[in-house]
Amino acid sequence: MNISYNWLKQFLKLDWTPKQTAELLTDLGLEVEGIASFESVKGSLKGFVVGHVLSCEKHPNADRLKLTTVDIGLDQPLQIVCGAQNVAKGQNVPVATIGTTLYAEDGDSWTIKKGKIRGEESQGMICAEDELGLGDNHDGILVLSSSLKPGTPCSEVFEIENDEVFEIGLTPNRADAMSHYGVARDLKAGLTEREVQLELITPPVSHFNVDNRSLKIDIVVENPELAPRYCGITLSNLIVQSSPTWLKNRLRAIGLKPINNIVDATNYVLHELGQPLHAFDANRIHGKKVIVKTLPKGTKFTTLDGEERELHEEDLMICDMEKPMCIAGVFGGIYSGVTEDTTSIFLESAYFNPVSIRKSAKRHGLNTDASFRFERGIDIENVEYALRRAAILIKELAGGDITSDVTDLYPKKKEDYQVFLAFDKINGLIGQEIPKDSIKSILASLEIKVMNVTETGLGVVIPSYRVDVQREVDVIEEILRIYGYNNITFGKKLNASIAPTSKFEDYKIQNTIGDLLASQGFFEILTNSLSSPEYETTKETVALLNPLSSDLSVLRKNMVYNGLEVISHNLNRKRQDLKLYEFGKTYYKTGALYNEPKHLSLFITGNRNQDNWITSAKKTDFFYLKSIVENVLTRLKIQGLISTPSENDFISEGVSLKKQEKEVAVLGILKTSILKPFDIKQEVLYADFNWDNVLSFVKKGRISHQEVPKYPEVKRDFALLLDKKVTFDQIYQLGLKTEKRLIKNITLFDVYTGKKLADGKKSYAVSFMLQDEKGTLTDKQIDKIMAKLQRTYETELGAELR
Repeated sequence: MNISYNWLKQFLKLDWTPKQTAELLTDLGLEVEGIASFESVKGSLKGFVVGHVLSCEKHPNADRLKLTTVDIGLDQPLQIVCGAQNVAKGQNVPVATIGTTLYAEDGDSWTIKKGKIRGEESQGMICAEDELGLGDNHDGILVLSSSLKPGTPCSEVFEIENDEVFEIGLTPNRADAMSHYGVARDLKAGLTEREVQLELITPPVSHFNVDNRSLKIDIVVENPELAPRYCGITLSNLIVQSSPTWLKNRLRAIGLKPINNIVDATNYVLHELGQPLHAFDANRIHGKKVIVKTLPKGTKFTTLDGEERELHEEDLMICDMEKPMCIAGVFGGIYSGVTEDTTSIFLESAYFNPVSIRKSAKRHGLNTDASFRFERGIDIENVEYALRRAAILIKELAGGDITSDVTDLYPKKKEDYQVFLAFDKINGLIGQEIPKDSIKSILASLEIKVMNVTETGLGVVIPSYRVDVQREVDVIEEILRIYGYNNITFGKKLNASIAPTSKFEDYKIQNTIGDLLASQGFFEILTNSLSSPEYETTKETVALLNPLSSDLSVLRKNMVYNGLEVISHNLNRKRQDLKLYEFGKTYYKTGALYNEPKHLSLFITGNRNQDNWITSAKKTDFFYLKSIVENVLTRLKIQGLISTPSENDFISEGVSLKKQEKEVAVLGILKTSILKPFDIKQEVLYADFNWDNVLSFVKKGRISHQEVPKYPEVKRDFALLLDKKVTFDQIYQLGLKTEKRLIKNITLFDVYTGKKLADGKKSYAVSFMLQDEKGTLTDKQIDKIMAKLQRTYETELGAELR
């Protein structure tokens, strides 16, 4: 939000520097994020002076140029070559002297230098209106009043304004400070606490007067719960034209483009008092009646931007007897706005339900100055005052008459909040005792009325403009804000409560696994839980009731798409080798129930390592991903998993790891069809841990350990001829079943299929690691075990030794 310092000083006659004022505003909670300088004319006409043309002759070397001598108040007149046809002897003209910088509309600039034009010396430049930055006219030089003295700075001739503009990072709760008057009101409270007494000047409306009652517009509010207060008035015999310079400067300083005197007046009052207003062309209001109501779903309505919109049945509309004219509190219609031909207006000032306005603005993708304020809640008691202020201002700017009484529909007056404020609660929450007199003084400066005083506290009434102050703690926050956070001293003692926690807390396990993955070269990502409806289209998808945008209107049902967005982003920036992990939740509904399981997802793509002088780059594959998954499960002491082919919709080749019929993890290669929308052309490996199931299996006992074996291991190999349907897992399980005590490990180190083998056959080269922890194995023991294994494989699997 932009706040003009010159405008602010219309309410407080403050002589502080902008920097001092910004520091106080920040201390009060209205954080000033930056201060920008504003010049109504770029360069502030520095270097431009009034010149008197002493002579004007034809240029000896050019038909379209003239050679002039100009008095600018110096000892000697200047010779200036001028190309304007209207320059003449005896005129007073604006002159850009040597060294003056001129600015073009596109931002370019150039500096006047002494030089020669067609052989004749030129010591400056006689300027047109647009060259001064005062307008768009370039038909000829600007001729000034003959009463001006040569050498007078042009900055004293024209209405130039220099201003400092505060950029305030306004928090959503501070609806009361969304105007210059609101900021000034807060600033006055802060100054009072710092013993600087200034009067808060409010725009007067006591001279408001109805000239006649020749134009009456009836008002009907069909939905008072959506429009608790609605005021209107008419003005006639108006002349729509450009606004005066002072008003244009005020609006331009805060980033608004002036339109015409009527619209500019409503915008001025909006930013002055925080009350949105809307002016309708009274001659376009059919039936001379304004009806505030909702319309059937699908009703067509064209807004001021020329876009046709379909209305929702909950959109509050301002209508006449035939058509809708405005989306209440959000945006006006194209067929009822003020134009150059407008002579009479109906001026609206209202309080609309904040929730209703917020929903309508979001539905139609509109964010206007009016909706910004209505959404957060304006001062309902300020509605009529702002209307009178605007009517007076419009009459001053556009002439005409006020041609109706103020119609004020306010059926149910809003009650002010009453709060009891305990002194002990104030001191306990702030951590420091604040004098009672200071508390009362601060409350008075904030216009919070003290209704009764007791030994233990105060009974106070909150003003209507503080819609965010409803509880005792809210009032205490206001007291502390004005008293000054910097005035609270630090104690010498620091107290802290340390709660006992288990080492198996979810966040601790996440940290452990995060460290493990980071040590293996993974980077953690954190993506949005909101997702696009293009990704999530099933009935189980959880849709938002009031989405921020159409692209983020549902909650994610899986972790895949968000991770692929991150991968695509990195691939587009030449980062081909990625190892990523994310802890997060997914969301889905089953019937009326909503579920949000926790997940850990892993993404791997590209090479496992970079090329270097000793090793070449090695591409990641399924087995590398599997090793990472096994490392995670081993670190968590989860064992006894059963591996089955994956049925996951995203995975083309992969496995599912289960324990006690619960899926712990699924891993594999993502399908090409999933990668294509993200323009990912390289293979992506993906693993998803059901974190809730993982946590249920985490071993909570002591760490197990065993001694390093004293006796040597023995390795023996088999080359087995098998049917292609036989899996290594069958070989592994049969081997352990045959000799449970002495076989420590079974590994597959070679697979062969080729022409030398019969159809349907394959050869597995399998290693067996044998070890006795009580003594050294003898050849006789080893041969006995290997013979037993051979018989088992021949009997159970139909294997043959090669």
